[in-house]
Amino acid sequence: MADKTQLLTLAFAAQLPLSQVLGGVLIGALASQAVAVALGATVLLLIPLAWVKLAAGLLFIGFGLWTPRRGGAPVSGEKRFGHPLVAVAVSFFLAEMGDKTQLATAALAAEAQALVAVWLGSWLGMVVANALAAGGGAVLGRRLPDRWVKAGAAILFIVFGLNLIRQALAQR
Repeated sequence: MADKTQLLTLAFAAQLPLSQVLGGVLIGALASQAVAVALGATVLLLIPLAWVKLAAGLLFIGFGLWTPRRGGAPVSGEKRFGHPLVAVAVSFFLAEMGDKTQLATAALAAEAQALVAVWLGSWLGMVVANALAAGGGAVLGRRLPDRWVKAGAAILFIVFGLNLIRQALAQR
């Protein structure tokens, strides 16, 4: 528990409708694990991991800066970063690129003959773990003052963004 995608999910769930967060996690995890299974380590030949981490880091910092500015009104889907489901799915997908979970899935797929089983098994594990985080985020979002939730989410996004940028620069 408590890896960066789970904390990301928790932060989103404290701010956005739970259905949008869970839908984004489902899509993002399905896509990231499909990349892991279908391409394995070869995706890094197409897109250097440092660039993926840099893009993810900038996206996280953008969310961190955007979070405190969000008004108290329900999310309409017309926000700066687009529809919440898409924002969560893209963020989740980028956060998983080159992550230990994705690399482990790629390694399993390289050794397994049942690629669909590896893909669906890794996806299901990610969805269950992140659903727990989403539930926790939704509870925190209802019980804590809005400004605390926004501040906590903003800090998490920015810290993860800076860490990903640091990792990207270290790999170059």
